[in-house]
Amino acid sequence: MINRLFAALVLAIGLAAGPATAQTQQGGSLSDTYSSEEIMTAGHQFFGSVAQGLASLIERSFAEYGQPNGYILGQEGGGALFIGARYGDGTLYTRNAGTHQVFWQGPSLGLNIGADGSRVMMLVYNLPAVDSIYDRFPGVEGSIYAVGGLGMTALKQGDVYVVPISSGIGLRAGISVGYLNFTREPTWNPF
Repeated sequence: MINRLFAALVLAIGLAAGPATAQTQQGGSLSDTYSSEEIMTAGHQFFGSVAQGLASLIERSFAEYGQPNGYILGQEGGGALFIGARYGDGTLYTRNAGTHQVFWQGPSLGLNIGADGSRVMMLVYNLPAVDSIYDRFPGVEGSIYAVGGLGMTALKQGDVYVVPISSGIGLRAGISVGYLNFTREPTWNPF
């Protein structure tokens, strides 16, 4: 009798946990996302004292896209004289798939002149699996800063959004179109 009761209890717990496990693997449940406080803490630790305007950019991203289910912390450098290129590397953080090294590079074309180096936090939305980040994400970028500043853009591929928030140093101004290609290994080819 006790064995049957124990078996029924285990079966009931297994059936109740089954749908939650399936939802977690799809990466769509709210528990997989990061709160604005968690992102703010990670951003302030990563950017340090440079990030005085970080809170407003994070609030704007949360207002437009909701809660991210991943984020990337890294650095990048780039330059442009109408035609430009950008290269970077960092770590993708997720709740249920761990951390993963990522590299990105991409060309740009537009009225964009200068060079910069940046620390970058990229908020990642609707990422169904880690492999989905390894793709090209097109977008439009506008920037203007001399010596230092914060900027935010949005890139989209399918239902996945990547919102880079960067704190840069250098001299760069303009607007351009381009894309970022996320890869598992570094490459000099921006395409």
